[in-house]
Amino acid sequence: MSPWWLRPPGDEPEEVPSAPPPGSGETPAAGPPSIADLLAPSERTADEEPAPGHAAERDGAPEAAETDADAEVESEGEGEAAPAGRKRKRRPRRRRGRGGAAQAGDNGDERAEKLAAVDEEEDEEEDEDYEDLARELLTSLPVTVSQRHTSVEEERKIALFCDLENVALGVRDSEIKRFDIHLVLERLIEKGKIIVKRAYADWERYSDFKIGFHEAAIELIDIPQRRYTGKNSADIKMVVDAMDLCYAKEHLDTFVLLSGDSDFSPLVSKLKENNKYVIGVGVKNSSSNLLIDNCDEFIFYEDVWRDAQQSAPEMTGLTKKKAEVFQLMIESIVALQRENKDVLWGSMIKQTMQRKKPSFNEGYYGYSTFSELLEDAQRHKVVNLKKERRSGNYVVTGFARRK
Repeated sequence: MSPWWLRPPGDEPEEVPSAPPPGSGETPAAGPPSIADLLAPSERTADEEPAPGHAAERDGAPEAAETDADAEVESEGEGEAAPAGRKRKRRPRRRRGRGGAAQAGDNGDERAEKLAAVDEEEDEEEDEDYEDLARELLTSLPVTVSQRHTSVEEERKIALFCDLENVALGVRDSEIKRFDIHLVLERLIEKGKIIVKRAYADWERYSDFKIGFHEAAIELIDIPQRRYTGKNSADIKMVVDAMDLCYAKEHLDTFVLLSGDSDFSPLVSKLKENNKYVIGVGVKNSSSNLLIDNCDEFIFYEDVWRDAQQSAPEMTGLTKKKAEVFQLMIESIVALQRENKDVLWGSMIKQTMQRKKPSFNEGYYGYSTFSELLEDAQRHKVVNLKKERRSGNYVVTGFARRK
């Protein structure tokens, strides 16, 4: 054999590693895995020893099963995120093996069952916390509804259109003889807030009504006499203005037509077609049945005048201020009862009192809160009160003395 420096490249013989002599303490070099090592544990015979990698399963502590179980949970969490607020339970994986491996698997199962039991207890505690929170929310719900019901009562936004000629002539021919716009406004205030107030007439002919209408802050629309125009221009002007507000002011949900003329029936139908609530006010003798039946609600002026003539209950033994505020409270309660309010909350009564008298303030009468005013009215046998258990708000159940 020639020396190595004379050999061409690639002709070097492969050196086969020799096994270390026995007893030397050296570890043989790792070689390629055998077929037996590649076989699954279930395909081995009972006499075969498991591979070094499987020996950990056989002789390992239960912590190995826990680590594998945690790894399995983490791998599952990568695919799909766990729901918020919930803990993913550990699902221990059973080990397959022979002899000692089965015993180690049983110990791992016991530990995993204990961990699962602890997780179940924690989940039960969380469920109890959620139940307590839901119970608190359900308990507070009636309070929220009652406060919303008392503080934000559905208040109508009203637009008033008055055909003075029609109403004034009708009242003149009745037993009342005189039309008073303030009585109509007091009745309408019970229903909601009046945003727009307009009256149409030839104010040279009806100059006697000017002062009362000005005091009520009503806009006066002057319409020439019929002999100048050849037709009743008030009706046309009212229809145009009403339809203009209907389309331009969406917050107006109630239209009041102070007239008994049947010519306004198409206007009523159009307003109702645009989801508006229409109230008619007129005199019985001069109001058309066609208009009465077409309105959502119709109020006769005679009924308004008759209710105003009823004598108020006597307030004996009270100071002037207390008699005044109690009288306003009684009128407001009567107004709410007239509107078929089932429950008379204290805040509803206060809202009505403020609409009737915008300058009303319980502090002027010596009360720090409106509840104190209600309690004082009960002590003086004006009203009967009941305290709502959950919200703590007062509810007026009726009058203490007969009206």
